[in-house]
Amino acid sequence: MRSLILIDSYAQIFRGYFAVRVLTSSDGTPTNAVFAMAKFLLKLHADYPADAFDGAFVFDLGKPAHRLELAPDYKANRPPAPPDLNAQVPIIRDLIRAFGWPLFEQQAWEADDLISALTFAFPGREIRIVSADKDLAQLVNARVSMLIPSRSGAGFELRDEAAVVEKFGVPPSGIIDYLALVGDAADNIPGIEGVGPKTAAKLIRACGSIDAILANPASVANENLRAKLVDGAEHLRKNQALVRLLREPPAGSNWSDAMLVRTAPDFRRIRELAAKLDLHSILRDLDKIAPETASDNICDDPDDLFAAATPAPAQPGPTPTEEKAPEKKPASDQMEFDF
Repeated sequence: MRSLILIDSYAQIFRGYFAVRVLTSSDGTPTNAVFAMAKFLLKLHADYPADAFDGAFVFDLGKPAHRLELAPDYKANRPPAPPDLNAQVPIIRDLIRAFGWPLFEQQAWEADDLISALTFAFPGREIRIVSADKDLAQLVNARVSMLIPSRSGAGFELRDEAAVVEKFGVPPSGIIDYLALVGDAADNIPGIEGVGPKTAAKLIRACGSIDAILANPASVANENLRAKLVDGAEHLRKNQALVRLLREPPAGSNWSDAMLVRTAPDFRRIRELAAKLDLHSILRDLDKIAPETASDNICDDPDDLFAAATPAPAQPGPTPTEEKAPEKKPASDQMEFDF
């Protein structure tokens, strides 16, 4: 049975948006996130082709009610997405479809929960999750692994069970308790004061779990730490519920293998999008893997905005920025936003 590749879409969109300097097409359309996603999709096509791997790009679509009931300020610290990023999302979705990937989303569900539910809904599939989100490490097992996109964009780092232990100091089964102890600033989930990653990992290795600690507080030798954990028991229980990913599909769903079937890339459509947006290096990349033929220039519908692969002569306006050597934005700018 074919393996599945599940991509945390907005995590990758954010990564690309912040990794590449500002780019615009000749008509002023922002294109930096589109350019980064095109490069990412080309890399996926090369490493995990459609004839060998199925999967989907999974999108957030609103905040989950069960987490907001527990913590009304869940993710309240996130600013709105910048307008120039919002403007690129519809184009990115079109580009993803052109590469043959299904889009997967559900109202009031986060991508992490959908990815989690998919790993349980298809137990016979080997699954690779493309994301660096530490929440997803709780899903890793002998069948499920993570692919962490490299900062250079050159490839992916495999995060299997051994790599989770190396990264966090605990196995995947301990990730929920680990995050409950240290908190998650990105999601506005405060941890226990004074408990950092090393202390959390040491506690879990020594005591097994938060449940075991609270059942037998004397197992924690440090009196000050023991008091903080006992006093914070309710807070820890809430954090566990917040970081624990859902396992069941949305009510009324009828998921099937057909939803995750990829198709071959529509290189003509991809070329049209790249030409319209002045993404010249993407066109050069396409020439290497899918050379343009004469038939590619035939216009089936003269009213189609993207009907011809060859772009029309540029109108007076801003000169498109050359995107072949993108600069990096400061790491401090790399943050998530609320859509």
